[in-house]
Amino acid sequence: MADGRLRVRLAARAIEGRANEELVRLLAKTLGVRRRDVSMAAGARSRRKLLKVTGVTLAEAKHRLGL
Repeated sequence: MADGRLRVRLAARAIEGRANEELVRLLAKTLGVRRRDVSMAAGARSRRKLLKVTGVTLAEAKHRLGL
């Protein structure tokens, strides 16, 4: 984590939103929330993304991410 940002490298290609879908799926699984609890708030077409996660506190999320 650098500058308050989490860096994630995905194998899915950025074609037809596949990489975004993979990011949402991975984050939901890692944080232990439902997929619908993770949404793209900004940056759907950018390398930098802002995601909104509900159902988990910031402290819990950091712990589950190993931060």
